[in-house]
Amino acid sequence: MQTDTQDFAIILAAGQGTRMKSSLAKVLHPLVGRPMVGHVVDAARAAGLAPVLVVHHQEEAVRSAFEGEDVGFARQEQTRGTGDAVASAFTALPDAGTVVVMAGDAPLLRSETMASLRAAHGDAAVTVLTAKLDDGAHYGRLERNADGAPLRIVEARECTPEQRAITEINTGLYCFDIAWLRAVLPTLEPHAHKDEIYLTDVVERASAEGRCRVLVHSDFGEVLGVNDRHELAQARVKLQARIVEAHGRSGVDFVAPHTAVVDLSVRIEPDVSVGPGVVLRGATRIATGATIGSHCEIIDSTVGENAIVAAFSLLDTAIVDRAAVVGPYARLRPGSVVGEGAKVGNFVEMKKSQLAAGAKVNHLSYIGDATVGEGANVGAGTITCNYDGFAKSRTTIGPGAFIGSNAALVAPVTIGEGAIVGAGSVITKDVPADAVGIERSQQSNLDGAASRFRARKKHQ
Repeated sequence: MQTDTQDFAIILAAGQGTRMKSSLAKVLHPLVGRPMVGHVVDAARAAGLAPVLVVHHQEEAVRSAFEGEDVGFARQEQTRGTGDAVASAFTALPDAGTVVVMAGDAPLLRSETMASLRAAHGDAAVTVLTAKLDDGAHYGRLERNADGAPLRIVEARECTPEQRAITEINTGLYCFDIAWLRAVLPTLEPHAHKDEIYLTDVVERASAEGRCRVLVHSDFGEVLGVNDRHELAQARVKLQARIVEAHGRSGVDFVAPHTAVVDLSVRIEPDVSVGPGVVLRGATRIATGATIGSHCEIIDSTVGENAIVAAFSLLDTAIVDRAAVVGPYARLRPGSVVGEGAKVGNFVEMKKSQLAAGAKVNHLSYIGDATVGEGANVGAGTITCNYDGFAKSRTTIGPGAFIGSNAALVAPVTIGEGAIVGAGSVITKDVPADAVGIERSQQSNLDGAASRFRARKKHQ
């Protein structure tokens, strides 16, 4: 619940981002499981700020990305610069108080930096975060007077040669007195060459009143904005390193941390081992003591305590219970549940199927729309034939049942408790409990036929 003393964050997210060369709005590009601007929103919240997003391009998509979250929105009717964007957010702000303004394309911003800026602000009208660069490139320069007091921010394209040599640049992160900003912004004139109102012009106004402060930040990389796909990739690498480091310091062992891909939303408990090249996505949860082998991909799935997911396995919306073993080279599709101590071996695929505790499907099998009872053993090459070309049907394998290799179980069919299905059988009828089901043609051997066959072929 917001109070009268709540500090706010205005997050500028109205632009298109043409340099991304994408049909998707720049701020919506995904980064480690969160839209780019979502990282800025999260950092603002962590700093104790109530976020307000200024939107325009793909407005509905940006709003939808935060559905159910406590985020305010303000629409910029025409994209006429940063000053106009901030002014459009006044409807979402109180008449007085403090607001921090930041770009929505700076996903590396930390909450600690926002909090430091807010603490340095005090009773100033404007506090601006700057950084030092040997080459200021296209960034605005902070000009100071002979005593070192801030005078103004000059945009790079409007710099004189002397101003261009200034090494202190504007990071785009500001803290404002809301009442003061409300009074000043409407008086700013647009810059002629772009017909845009620059938020940076307020710095000179505050300086003239002796109410401008500057906080110099030591890590310019943190405040960098993302402008194209290459910079997006660089931001992804840095965010990924933060996530892996946080897990590592919480007790997770990454064998090759620089190769891991882990979404922000993933939860991993201590004493988990994660092999090289592992990808963990979405709502994945991994319990203590689990081992994730190299080059596995796990999406929206749960891996239980002391479970093993061996190399090159793919899990999508699946559950692997305590002490179960999956893989290597296994695929668990949505709806798959592997019970406690159960085993799903190499080149086994499951879909909408449940293996009860201790059940085994060890080799080269497809188990779809099936229930496999406790302690049952499914032999290599077994297929549950769940689709007849029109509808899906289920197969039920009872506790303790044994399915011989290369069996085809044509659903709907039930294999009873303790029943045995002979290898190579095509089962189309239920097999009762403790019965043996076998369906294959009788074998016949022709004595000496192999030698006669070879001799005939040799003389042809």
